[in-house]
Amino acid sequence: MASLKTETIITHSTKVVLKGKLQNVEVPATCCGTWSWGEKRPWGYTEERDLPGIKEVWSLLNKQKIGFYDGAEGYGPLENERIIGKLLKETPEEEKTGIIIATKWIPLPIFPGRLWPVGIVGALKKSLARLGVKQVDLYQVHIPVFLFYGIEGIARGLAECVELGLTKTVGVSNYNEEQMVRMFDELKKYGVPLASNQIEYNLLRTIPEKSGLLAACHERDIVPLAYSPLAQGRLTGKYSSKNPPTGTRIYGNQPWEVIDPLLEAMKEIAEKRGVPVSAIALNWVMCKGAIPLGGARNGRQAGENVKALGFRLSDEEVKRLDGLSVEGNTLPVVQAG
Repeated sequence: MASLKTETIITHSTKVVLKGKLQNVEVPATCCGTWSWGEKRPWGYTEERDLPGIKEVWSLLNKQKIGFYDGAEGYGPLENERIIGKLLKETPEEEKTGIIIATKWIPLPIFPGRLWPVGIVGALKKSLARLGVKQVDLYQVHIPVFLFYGIEGIARGLAECVELGLTKTVGVSNYNEEQMVRMFDELKKYGVPLASNQIEYNLLRTIPEKSGLLAACHERDIVPLAYSPLAQGRLTGKYSSKNPPTGTRIYGNQPWEVIDPLLEAMKEIAEKRGVPVSAIALNWVMCKGAIPLGGARNGRQAGENVKALGFRLSDEEVKRLDGLSVEGNTLPVVQAG
């Protein structure tokens, strides 16, 4: 296992281990976040306009052997998994080697035929049917909501998913340190490692680092997966106070008087290194020991994200960016970590 915190240069061949009970999963140092694949709000997805670009992303990442995709039943909803399933079906068998699929479950009851709740095992079986696979590499609890299922019940369900061979590894998302450690301890009773915790983490939201959550992950070999590492486009260099993004973008929503100085520093570092600004934001996340989930809706965006590999920010550059970063915000209910 490569430690992203100490790896000299983070490359295409760098691998991080997601721990499982029956088998581990080696994943690249970056992951493609697929929230926009099938999601009409806030991304306005239409198949005619967006599917060709998504196919470009799929082809580019798979050819470069870094095809690691994070989806969810809640994206779309359901349409995200159907799209990934369609892409998998169209991919030749010999090209599927190395493709890694992660998806997520929203902890709400599911009532087939209005008779009985199917729980987490039943939900995963439904996800597998949409994806067209017998097993996923990583199955995650999407949000820390315990109204219908407590941590003990969720852990029991996740363990059953592993024992049934429906997933290789299991993780959580948006959990704070206390919730994560409780889940870690509950899963341990079944001999199942907690492989990951997916959290919003970027230069405009460093709460997971400041709170000790990141350190708690590293102490337990729980891999931090950082969603929205580009703060919904704010850290790509495309936007500024003079050209803000349109629409509602809830992640990284900081005042531009804070963002502009950070972007200036990022642009300066990017120019010296000959990479896009977005690559600096993603590489910073990797330097902190987390895997960034950079979203991409077309080949150009995916290509820019890939350029985060092949170098490592110096300690001085990381320190400079740290000084311009902010703790950020936490959304109520769904986001604790």
